[in-house]
This record gives sequence, structure tokens and C-alpha cells, in this order.
Amino acid sequence: MVSTSLTREELFREAFAVRRQNFPNDISFYAPGLKHYSIPEFEQKNPQAFLPISLTGKACALDCDHCDAKILEPMLALDRREGLFEMCKRLKEQGTESVLISGGSKKNGQVPFMLHIDDIARIKQELGMKIMMHTGLVDEDMAKGLADAGVDGVALDIIGDDDTIRDVYHLEGITTADFDKTLALLAKYGLSTRPHIIIGLHYGQIRGEEYALEMISRYPTHALILVVFMPLHDTPMAKVQPPPPEEVGDFFAKSRLSMPKTTIMVGCARPGGEHKKAVDRYAVESGLNGIAYPAEGIIGYARELGLKPLFFENSCSCGCS
Repeated sequence: MVSTSLTREELFREAFAVRRQNFPNDISFYAPGLKHYSIPEFEQKNPQAFLPISLTGKACALDCDHCDAKILEPMLALDRREGLFEMCKRLKEQGTESVLISGGSKKNGQVPFMLHIDDIARIKQELGMKIMMHTGLVDEDMAKGLADAGVDGVALDIIGDDDTIRDVYHLEGITTADFDKTLALLAKYGLSTRPHIIIGLHYGQIRGEEYALEMISRYPTHALILVVFMPLHDTPMAKVQPPPPEEVGDFFAKSRLSMPKTTIMVGCARPGGEHKKAVDRYAVESGLNGIAYPAEGIIGYARELGLKPLFFENSCSCGCS
């Protein structure tokens, strides 16, 4: 990992310099139709452009402490009678260009998308829509199925601590090695990966994040997505404090220095208010490449640092390109 002898100011200065060396002077901002979003600098024009679909509705077998299936609630629930292909055909007619196909996990940490893999392939081939998959852990048949279907990208949470896997995600008999194996399989089949690290996942502590980063750095990565634990109402972690913005910012900078040529984005999930403003500011200062739903004032701040804003509604920060 990165030297810990650097001061925070030195860490950020070095991270931003690495960004300058390896990327053009632009920064991407995303406002997909996962929720309504509007600030003076950026307003959704087509909230239908990118939509999330849950294959399992609101059901998830894990009931993770940080989520308790709440993240599935705003997604469009698949109606089994309609089927996934017909659903996406209808959405395309309404202006949707890209979809995130997700769902609740089974007890083994897998999202049951293979039941729909033929429809997923048809959506790509016949409708030409862009597809981002949120898969959870995968086995070889699943990785091959995704590759054969031609999906545009695969997103999944990577957890770098066995206690977090057991205590927060309630995955029994699963270790960090299983997450590493999933990354290896996705790489083997040439899939475009967008692994996520949830900063503060272990009850607000930064614990396994650096090992998660180490695992991800072993494999080809289209984009690394960093999100921040945010307490959700009516979950076991509803009263847990998220990590301080300064600690989040330090991890942003360490990620940039550890993966200097990889696109790194701040994803949709993070606390709001002043915490969000501080985190987003650190994201710009540490040389990250993009932010979903940026806080007000951040786009202007990026301009002050010499960056050119680019705006996207037809994908989340995972990207579909």
C-alpha cells in the first residue's frame, strides 16, 4: 500500500499529480434515474435513461446489517409474468437506454440472474440496450454466461475482511478468498468489471478496505467504484456513525496512488448533508475521475482546479461504456 509517512496535504497533492499524469483534465458527473436529482449546475433531463431492475423484487436472503434489503426498494421489481425481456422492451419504448440488473442475494452471496440469462442476451442482441449487472459472487458457469450474453459491465461489492463478511453480510462459510475467486473468474472470461468498495462497512470502521483494494488491483478493472457506508432507517446499523470525511478522503487518495491508471469513481451511496459536501470535495482533490449525484458547488470546485465537467444520465458511475 501507499506510504503512511505522508501528511494528508502531501497525500492529496501526490494523488492529484498522479491523476494529471494519467488522465485528461476532465471529470465525469452522473445523475441516473435511480432517484430524482437537481442542483443548479446539473439537472436530470431524462430520468428514464438509466433504470435499476430487481430480479427478486424486495426479497433478499441475507438481510445484511447495513442494508436489510432497503436498497432494493426503489428499484423496479421484475414481474415474472411479463418477463425481463418484455419489461426492458417496454422501458426502451419509454426512453430507457441502459439498465442495471440487480436483485437480492441467495444465502451463498449470489444474485440469481442465471434464471434470466437468455432474456439478458436477447436484450443486448435485439434491443441494443446497455446492461450493467450487479452479480454478487459468481461461479464459472455464471461468469461464462455473462460473457456469452455480452453484458456491458459487472458490478459487485468486494469485502476485504472475513469478520465483516460474516457479521455484516451474514455469509456463512464465505471468506475473502471467495471474492478474489470471483474477480479471477470475471477476468478469465474478459468481463468488464466495476468492483465496489464500501468504506466504513464494518460498523463505521475502516477495516478491510485496504485488502479489498489490494485484491481488486490484481485484476483488469474497468473502473473502481468507491461508496461510503450510510445509515439506513430501520436497519441494524441505522444508528451507526459513518466514517469521518477525512478518513474517507485518505482512502480516496490511497486508492488513486495504488491504482494510478484505473478510473476511480464515487458511487451513488454515501451520507448526505455536510458529510457529502466534504467527501465530494476530497474526491476531486484526491484525483478521482467522477462522482454520482455531486453535492452542490462541487462542479464549480472541479472547474477551479482546472477540470472540465462531463455530464451523464444514461449510466451510473459504474459506466456502461
